[in-house]
Amino acid sequence: QVQLVESGGGLVQPGGSLRLSCAASGIISSIYTMGWYLQAPGKRRELVAVITSGSGINYADSVKGRFTISRDNAKNTVYLQMNSLKPEDTAVYYCNAKNDYVKGMEYWGKGTLVTISS
Repeated sequence: QVQLVESGGGLVQPGGSLRLSCAASGIISSIYTMGWYLQAPGKRRELVAVITSGSGINYADSVKGRFTISRDNAKNTVYLQMNSLKPEDTAVYYCNAKNDYVKGMEYWGKGTLVTISS
């Protein structure tokens, strides 16, 4: 059974930092593109950052220079370091895994809530 379990969300003040983690089980994450997506209340889910199996990285323009995605294949874990947080970063953050070799093989975590507020 495949599971993606996010952790690290919480309430922080504007300008603060958080580090999200996504632990994968039931898959060999090294052959997956791992990503983080966010969904704000009343809005569609959107890409934050992805890292491919070859460690190629892509960020949404809104987080460039503030967020850093990384992966530890030995731990089957992907991270999202979030700095200089803004109130508009408030959302549920979801982990995603897409198999780079099998089309349509994709998994989602249940999400972790990030709230940026003073």
